[in-house]
Amino acid sequence: MMRQRLLRWSAYLAVAIVFAVVCAYLSNWQFSRNDGRQTQLELVQQNYDAKPVPLGQLLSPGGSLAEKSQWHPVSLKGQYEPSGQLLVRNRPHGGTSAFEVLVPFRTDDGRVFIVNRGWVIAGDGSDVPTSVPAPPTGEATVIARLRPAEPLPPSGRGAPEGQVPSINLALVADKIGGGAAVDTGAYGELVSESPAPATRPHAFEAPSDDPGPFLSYAIQWILFAIMGFIFIGYVIRTEIIKHRDEAAGRPPREPRRRRDRDMDDEDALLDAVQH
Repeated sequence: MMRQRLLRWSAYLAVAIVFAVVCAYLSNWQFSRNDGRQTQLELVQQNYDAKPVPLGQLLSPGGSLAEKSQWHPVSLKGQYEPSGQLLVRNRPHGGTSAFEVLVPFRTDDGRVFIVNRGWVIAGDGSDVPTSVPAPPTGEATVIARLRPAEPLPPSGRGAPEGQVPSINLALVADKIGGGAAVDTGAYGELVSESPAPATRPHAFEAPSDDPGPFLSYAIQWILFAIMGFIFIGYVIRTEIIKHRDEAAGRPPREPRRRRDRDMDDEDALLDAVQH
């Protein structure tokens, strides 16, 4: 009998250990996500309002965007090429699904850099914008914040003509066509244009400074692991007490019942009325 109990308790403990390992893995995952979020927040704080620098200083032609350069403003001089304009569909802005406006910008040194000029909403009863504000014509100076390219949607969904499902710069370059030497290492979120057009798409809001729930989730998983061992300990202790009572010939112990305070008050009131 004792051997059976030991085997059963060992099984309980094994379950608790496996549960704790899973909790530790999930906790570590949340800690990693929290570290990544903190890195993002530090980049935004450091780069978002920095002084603009020439594009070539942070992104070489055909190069990749360094993580430390994300969100940093760059200055571009050249001309927009509105014939290559594309809309990015299903972007969450203004409490609805909006479109972001991508326009190629050819710099004076011959580079073609994608500028995200902002977002527009679809027209009433339509799934496309009724109008998109045009960029400045002729020579212009643009300030934009560097952002990395996005992956293609995992669902494999496409987009109608003149649109793309995400800011995947390889796909954007293919859509523009004509053998344009498009920079695929990064694109820019528009800050300002000079000369300023009469109207422009809605500007982007500053990124959120919310650190997210990752740290609290990580701590919760640790607590769950501890609670697992506490629960198994309670179960084993209950079985030990029950076995001792049975060995001593004592009846099973009744669980303690906590009287409700309202019941005590009612009993006191009845006693007072009877006396």
